[in-house]
Amino acid sequence: MTQSRLQRLPDKCRPSCILAMLPACALLVVLSSSAVRAQSADARREEPRTDELRKLNESVNALIKRVSPSVVQILVTGYGPLEGGERGNAASVIGRQRAIGSGFVIDSSGYIVTNAHVVNGAQRVQVVLPPTIEGGSLRAALSTRTTIVPARIVGVARDVDLALIKVDAEKLPALGLADYRKLGQGELVFAFGSPEGLRNSVTMGVVSAVARQIDADSPLIYIQTDTAINPGNSGGPLVNVNGEVVGVNTFILSQSGGNEGLGFAIPSRVVNVAFQQLRKYGHLHRAEIGIGIQTITPTLAAALNLPRTYGVVISDVQPGSTAEAAGVQIGDVLAGVDGREVDNLPFAAFHFLSLETGDKVHLDLLRGKERFALDVKVMEPPHDMDQIAALADPEKNLVPALGILGIEIDKRIAAMATDLRGPFGILVAARAAGASVEVPLTAGDVIRTLNGQPMTTLERLRSALKALPPGAPVVLQIQRDQKLLFVAFTLD
Repeated sequence: MTQSRLQRLPDKCRPSCILAMLPACALLVVLSSSAVRAQSADARREEPRTDELRKLNESVNALIKRVSPSVVQILVTGYGPLEGGERGNAASVIGRQRAIGSGFVIDSSGYIVTNAHVVNGAQRVQVVLPPTIEGGSLRAALSTRTTIVPARIVGVARDVDLALIKVDAEKLPALGLADYRKLGQGELVFAFGSPEGLRNSVTMGVVSAVARQIDADSPLIYIQTDTAINPGNSGGPLVNVNGEVVGVNTFILSQSGGNEGLGFAIPSRVVNVAFQQLRKYGHLHRAEIGIGIQTITPTLAAALNLPRTYGVVISDVQPGSTAEAAGVQIGDVLAGVDGREVDNLPFAAFHFLSLETGDKVHLDLLRGKERFALDVKVMEPPHDMDQIAALADPEKNLVPALGILGIEIDKRIAAMATDLRGPFGILVAARAAGASVEVPLTAGDVIRTLNGQPMTTLERLRSALKALPPGAPVVLQIQRDQKLLFVAFTLD
């Protein structure tokens, strides 16, 4: 206003009028300078905050670029009950099903970890490898270029919901596993995967609980997180700020079917054990001492007159086990293991999971008012499939067209594999290289028929495959986990 008034002053204005206005002009200049300095000071105070946010953003971006190339999408095709329709009982209608899950490269030679339920009932498994375009960029997000490769199932551990699959690729970027013992509540974590089929998705949250037990009598524990996890994230990695896998996303608790902040992941310690054993054996080998353990409840403690109302009680001692030989008895309370106090079942179960054959485990036991210690040797009970696989000869038992080592089922094999649906067929002892077509067979499968014809001998199976022309459709009826299913493919 002062300036506009000055502009409107008449030409004949007296000098005394102008002099009277000078103090006001000086005050305005001083106030303006003070305002500029104050704004500069405020800007300097805001700069550190902006820098911190920018650094956080850059760190997250760098983490995503490092992890994304190791995360894959898994496409599964199989047969199963169709969902509800307008007529009849949907459970009686069997049709072709497709499922989408996630996984991550755990070894650069092509081994990929996912959930067992992702590949359950699979006839064909394919893996969508990440694009070579830099992850997180607009080009990568909009790119339609994908590399889809076939995968075979190496092994499945349904009791811990983990599976290991393999693709024929070398030098894939692999993710390392974090030390689960160092995981802390409130720690920042990121979930990678393909929720609802949306590839290369990432969400951020915290560890809500380091160890969450869903069932009091189950030895399994999970990492709970509020990181957004949805259907399709199953099998994908939950990683820490170092880009290490702390767990494998496996299920959510939800009333709506979508994320409600209650996601659960299998701890990295279990993942590591499962990976090593599935890679070597195709199933879990549980080194043990021959005991069963159960959570103590107040009712259980009162009825059995136990010395404490919490903790773990020995519910079973297997005949002929090393625990029986050492003097462990049913009803003993497991107070400690290897010098560490035991007050819950998951801790004890996790400790036993990490034991190896030949180790000795130190048990502190309570029996009535008596407390005593026993050293028990860790044993590895024989697995039926291991005994059967040992009978296979790499040359005599090879079925080249299917890429398997097969064993004819006779009376001796039938006695070893007691869950057979019939006393005939070819039992898949192991996978072998050199198959002319990718057939989703795993160790333990039993080939019963080929295109409707019973397969009773290896020679008959080889001859039937050899007689088929290139491009011919093939359907194997197999038994897997006490269930019958069809495996369809086309000969090259």
